[in-house]
Amino acid sequence: MEIERFDDGKKGHFKAVENDVEAGLMTYVWAGEGKIIIDHTEGNPEFKGVGIKMLNKVVDYARENNVKIIPLCPFAKKMFDRTESIRDVLA
Repeated sequence: MEIERFDDGKKGHFKAVENDVEAGLMTYVWAGEGKIIIDHTEGNPEFKGVGIKMLNKVVDYARENNVKIIPLCPFAKKMFDRTESIRDVLA
């Protein structure tokens, strides 16, 4: 599965694709310099675990680029609440 990031400077998304099929999408908007708000996650039910894979990719991006995350999307919020090891990137 490939997960790519797309960003226009104001908003962006991480898109998961496997065998030319979209497996999932996680969208965000920039909230000033160095902060993003994850506002939506959708996963294709045929691809189990795609949401957490995309979130891990967002967390990796945040760590590598000194970005903090505000998880407004219910899925992302739930995962941050459950997973202590990724909370270092919370705003």
